[in-house]
Amino acid sequence: MGEAKRRKHTGAPAPRKHRNKKPVLIAVAALVVLAVIAGAYLLTTPPAPTSDDLPVAAPNAAPFPAALDQYGTSIGAEDAPVVVREFADYQCPACASFSSASQRLKAEYVESGKVRFVYFDLPLRQHPNAMPAAQAARCAGDQGEYWAMHDKLYGSQSDWSGSNDPVTTFTRYAGDLELEERRFRLCMTSELHKEAVEQSLQVGMQMRVTSTPTVMVDNIQLTRPGWGQLSAVVERELNKTAD
Repeated sequence: MGEAKRRKHTGAPAPRKHRNKKPVLIAVAALVVLAVIAGAYLLTTPPAPTSDDLPVAAPNAAPFPAALDQYGTSIGAEDAPVVVREFADYQCPACASFSSASQRLKAEYVESGKVRFVYFDLPLRQHPNAMPAAQAARCAGDQGEYWAMHDKLYGSQSDWSGSNDPVTTFTRYAGDLELEERRFRLCMTSELHKEAVEQSLQVGMQMRVTSTPTVMVDNIQLTRPGWGQLSAVVERELNKTAD
């Protein structure tokens, strides 16, 4: 019976046949998974050191004034062929994200003597706990644990960034690192290293650093601070020194 006759006899259209949508949904899901995998690959795979997309030094850029490194905290061989410098704020979320890249840099390049890493404190006005955090790292440094506290502060940023009593929190971290808590707290309450942090801040202002983190490989400023671009530029500069 045709559709017109069916309507005439029954007053209703013929029931539609429902297609099985399961294969279509599976195909869409598979495409989404592939897109996610491809995106993750692009985000985590470093660009080639020969890539034209990597940043280069500005035309006629002068070398970074190495004498200013004394106002930061450094790790690595003094004669390392490449120097990576970071200007950062412990309360800055983007700096916390970059900290995993700096840890990897230390493990893969600094320990082997290929790179020296210098960290400059640049506490921003809008972050009230950034200054005490910078002092906490330096107070821990008095007991030989600067970098352990540095990593602890970034790893626990969400715990202390909004605290009204950051010194108590940082003193607890000092205990976790098996430091002498009384000595650490005295260092914090006396603001023993405040002037040193302010001198580091002045370096950032002198170098016209306007955002955190600002990361430089020798005199080349990264445009996308992260492991991919950082490692690629480091490799490129190391290859130049080997030529």
